[in-house]
Amino acid sequence: MKAAIALDGLTKQYGQRTVVDDVTFAVPSGSIFGLLGPNGSGKSTTIKMLCGLVLPTSGSGSIDGLDIVAQSAAIRWHIGYMAQSNTMYEDLTADENLEFYARAYRLGPAERRDRKETLVNLMGLGPFLDVRSGLLSGGWQRRLALACALLHDPPIVFLDEPTAGIDPVARRDLWDLFFRLAEAGKTFFVTTHYMDEAERCSEVGYIYNGKLIACGTSVALRRLASVNRPDTTRYAIDAEEIMPTFAAVRALPYVRDATIFGHELHVVVESTASAERLASDLRGHAGWQAIRCVDPSLEDVFVTLTRESEK
Repeated sequence: MKAAIALDGLTKQYGQRTVVDDVTFAVPSGSIFGLLGPNGSGKSTTIKMLCGLVLPTSGSGSIDGLDIVAQSAAIRWHIGYMAQSNTMYEDLTADENLEFYARAYRLGPAERRDRKETLVNLMGLGPFLDVRSGLLSGGWQRRLALACALLHDPPIVFLDEPTAGIDPVARRDLWDLFFRLAEAGKTFFVTTHYMDEAERCSEVGYIYNGKLIACGTSVALRRLASVNRPDTTRYAIDAEEIMPTFAAVRALPYVRDATIFGHELHVVVESTASAERLASDLRGHAGWQAIRCVDPSLEDVFVTLTRESEK
């Protein structure tokens, strides 16, 4: 499959500080790629290099077959960008914002009308066209921002934490839109801090201190040897009284890690500790109901990789 986005050894240095260090990966056309990492890890700098806004120190990259250095000006017509913060003009109505961005993309009158109509219908913005964007809810502001990013019909769209600060229903609705657009052939490059959103991506990359320390499907990442050490076993403990169970688990000498997930504890124990032994040692402690083996979550994967990289 053709790569919509490709990086090969991409590196960016500011003085003696390397903020993106020899990053290599490819994003297939029509997929949703998620780039995760803590603040200051190099996500934004990577995006800026891909968009032609920052020159790399070394390495190469391409967007829709265009070189990010030699053809940076042309690249900007092949990408859409939706920022984390609200970039709409709050004193303009939704329709006026669409008109402004359509003219900024130099669309002719007929094309402006057709693209606006298509996107208004797709995003469900019809009832809000005459509402000032500053009065829209967070979810509708994000829909409007996405519509503006898509007005020139770019094949590749960068989404910088697209659902930050909006409610769960609006998040779900936005992701449904991303899926529909990806099915139609658009490629999405998403940064997010939400693990459930990372699960929805076709592939995920995890960048830490400028280095890409993992990249692949969520299934492949869960199977990494460094996450599934042969000397440990991972269990989920179903618990109604979560905190007493958590305290009891952490007191056991063979427990290496324990984390709360809703009404469950995810526990990493030494491989010599069976589920039966864990159940026996917890007998008498109120609050737990069942114990089962589980695969690591993506959060488990990224926490483990971060700790490994810090050693």
